[in-house]
Amino acid sequence: MSHDKVTDWTGRDDQMVENAIRRGATRRELLQLLMASGIGLAAGGTIIGRATKAFADTPKSGGSITAAGWSASTADTLDPAKASLSTDYVRCCAFYNRLTFLDDGGELKMELAESIETTDAKTWKVTLRPDVIFHDGKTLTTDDVIYSMNRHKDESVGSKAAAMAKQMETFRKIDDRVMEIELSAANADLPIILSLHHFMIIADGTTDFSTANGTGAFKCEVFEPGVRSLGVKNENYWKDQLPYLDSFEFIAISDEPARINALLSGDIALAAAINPRSMRRLETVDGVELSVSTSGNYTDLNVRLDMDPGDKAGFVEGMKYLMNREVIKRSVLRDLAVIANDQPVSPNDKYYNKDLVAREYDPERAKSLFEKAGVFGQSIPIVTSDAANSAIDMATVVQQAGQEIGMPFDVQRVPSDGYWSNYWLKAPIHFGNINPRPTPDILFSLLYTSDAPWNESHYKSEKFDKLMVEARGSLDEAKRKSIYDEMQVMISNEAGTIIPVWMSNVDALSSKLKGMKANPLGGMMGYAFAEHVWLDD
Repeated sequence: MSHDKVTDWTGRDDQMVENAIRRGATRRELLQLLMASGIGLAAGGTIIGRATKAFADTPKSGGSITAAGWSASTADTLDPAKASLSTDYVRCCAFYNRLTFLDDGGELKMELAESIETTDAKTWKVTLRPDVIFHDGKTLTTDDVIYSMNRHKDESVGSKAAAMAKQMETFRKIDDRVMEIELSAANADLPIILSLHHFMIIADGTTDFSTANGTGAFKCEVFEPGVRSLGVKNENYWKDQLPYLDSFEFIAISDEPARINALLSGDIALAAAINPRSMRRLETVDGVELSVSTSGNYTDLNVRLDMDPGDKAGFVEGMKYLMNREVIKRSVLRDLAVIANDQPVSPNDKYYNKDLVAREYDPERAKSLFEKAGVFGQSIPIVTSDAANSAIDMATVVQQAGQEIGMPFDVQRVPSDGYWSNYWLKAPIHFGNINPRPTPDILFSLLYTSDAPWNESHYKSEKFDKLMVEARGSLDEAKRKSIYDEMQVMISNEAGTIIPVWMSNVDALSSKLKGMKANPLGGMMGYAFAEHVWLDD
């Protein structure tokens, strides 16, 4: 028998076993089937293993799941322009689509756009896919795209992406499928920017977001802000065979032990953002799997530069030297992290400034800087919460370091509910948690320019703003890299955001839930898991 025939014969056996598995055959019945075909016990076990894996990796339609994130509030929204939490992003990804998206390998793909073209990075031609239908039966046209984009520029809307949308100067409709976007200045990153969650496309004229009318994989059946949402399969979805699930419910369980217990009891199929200290417990549990991804997520300590004590010269620098990054990496995050250098561009990014060294832990230098600021010995409040991943543990590390030099910190632990609306961006010293973004331009636009909507430390620099515009318009990669390097140094030295590590995201899920992959836009498959996962019964 030739080698080719052996290969073909084995393939037929794999398929025979896989078909038997689909019919519900037990392992004993499978072995009997193979032995009747003249295959020995050892070879039969190998074939069963291969076929079982192939069967599990084949997407299956049907079934429903409940998944739990870690943060929710009555400010939860179905308006993509206002989305700011993972809870919002999950729902927007399920109910709407974008013009483009980033796949699990970080490659840019077209979604509602069939193509996006330019010759100068300033004028962009967008051609939409044909025959895409909204949940209410309306056909997608360029009117919907123009309306969706213009909302970000309307100050009354309060879009979280307003700073990025501002560069989109005009939108011109050519016909129902073709339009042009004219930028105020060249920006080669526009197709990537359009992949962000905020730039989901809604129907022309939409003002009511008590429900969602999108083109996405699921139709919104229930939306209770701060409580839950329920999506049911869009039978007219334009992507073939997707989604696999009949429905999915999304809730938030802010208490991590409660979230884990809900997974172990079978009440939920996915528990997002598991603390690394819980991994040992879960790694030994049958029926539970861990999905780990490192894509640039971080929890940062924010010191507002316009408030006491952040407005005192030397205080922020002292806090940066008091941050024990190695302890956070090793003890808090169990080495599921990479040491960071107080700026948001991660080592995964081609524009990362590898020459910018993270500050060493130097408590005596920190003490000297606190004395210079005139605050040494004063009790300094730090607001923290479970709402920001590992923020309570990080606050404890800072507090202990302060105790060693006689600098008291009053760690104020507040509830997750309401944290993002009541404390984040507002308290003099507080923690944030930033999801990955695919380009420096997006990170800087959201977090560090003078008009950034999430400028956590109220950092303002005319030079920084000008550099960003210069980098954005440059098609010279070497020049762009040089500018971004300088901007990272400015943030690290001048801003009040202390970024100790880039964190790995760990999601825990039932072993019956298949199809989860890492994504550069964050955990839970860049928050788009619902469209892609399936249940293996």
